[in-house]
Amino acid sequence: MTVFKLPDLGEGLSEAEILRWHVKVGDHIQVDAPMLSVETAKAVVDVPAPLSGTITALHAHPGDRIEIGAPLVEFAADSAAGAAEADSGTVVGHMPALADEAAGLASPASPAAIGARIRAVPAARALARSLGVDLAGVAGTGRAGLVTLEDVLAVGLPARSNISSAGYPSALPTAAGENGDVQPLQSLRRTMAQSMAVARDSVMQCSVFDDADLNRWRGGEDYTGRVLRAIVAGVRAEPGMNAWYDERSQSRTLFEHVDVGIAVDTTGGLLVPVIRQVGALSAAQRRKELDRLKRAARERTLGSDELRNCTFMLSNFGSLAGRYATPVVVPPAVAILGTGRVRHEPVALAGRVEVHPRMPLSLSFDHRVVTGGEAVRFFGAVIADLELLE
Repeated sequence: MTVFKLPDLGEGLSEAEILRWHVKVGDHIQVDAPMLSVETAKAVVDVPAPLSGTITALHAHPGDRIEIGAPLVEFAADSAAGAAEADSGTVVGHMPALADEAAGLASPASPAAIGARIRAVPAARALARSLGVDLAGVAGTGRAGLVTLEDVLAVGLPARSNISSAGYPSALPTAAGENGDVQPLQSLRRTMAQSMAVARDSVMQCSVFDDADLNRWRGGEDYTGRVLRAIVAGVRAEPGMNAWYDERSQSRTLFEHVDVGIAVDTTGGLLVPVIRQVGALSAAQRRKELDRLKRAARERTLGSDELRNCTFMLSNFGSLAGRYATPVVVPPAVAILGTGRVRHEPVALAGRVEVHPRMPLSLSFDHRVVTGGEAVRFFGAVIADLELLE
């Protein structure tokens, strides 16, 4: 029998959650055939079989979170040579057998063995920059010395009696006789918790609010499509809003292309797929791509490249409920626009009152790198575009 482990899925991630198995004990599988789907903090990934053979044991169940390098599946290989297929170039990362553990995993006590770049989860790396923590001095408690968010918090925040690194009591009291439903955060919600913690600790957020009068719109307008177009108009007026900020180098990167990350609410948590090159798309193309990304988000079939590197963010929470909000800027982006529910409201016009449809808008920006003037110039251009006839 040959025991294989969960492969290194890249992105500096230390674990993954089993979503579903595509095989069961007793099945025969060919090399490179999809064996199971796992979800990381980045995306859903199908892990292919590293060799041809018969499945003799599965070491995890759907919903389990397992660390990189943990036993995953046992095979009875078709032949002795079959093990050579295990690293054929199509397997995601490296999936060493148990006998190869010494070669496949570096010792936590030997950081030199894992290269000059210190291994850390992305959220931990970003938090370390915001707190001024040198990762070289942080002892990683993750697999093979991987530095986790908790490791950075333990070094970067002062110790407090009975207070966790997040500033809350380490044990939450429960009223006598009251039973609570304790639910460990799954991958998407844990990722959101980490991202929000980084945003809280590193962004100087400021928000402004206003409304767009949609009275000139014709019936059947695509609300989200029009908002995307308006964002592009805002970026043309104020390019500094379509940017990334690097706190470490005290520099910003401005982009000509506008890639908008759109918050999508799913049963498993929040996903932010990215619609690329918004300014180059027609209205029909924007709608088609929006529908595709939302469907993929809810079906959990988004690729990792569809969840990264947005240059601006959008939250259309008003499709559910709500008028205004303070949407959270997630670095390295510097701004996010929120759209509230469109309402018909009285408007005073030259001595008379009319009822117009109005869209509430909320803009949050990182005041470390975006000035108030830049923010409101962008905001004004967005509103002006939304108020156009077509």
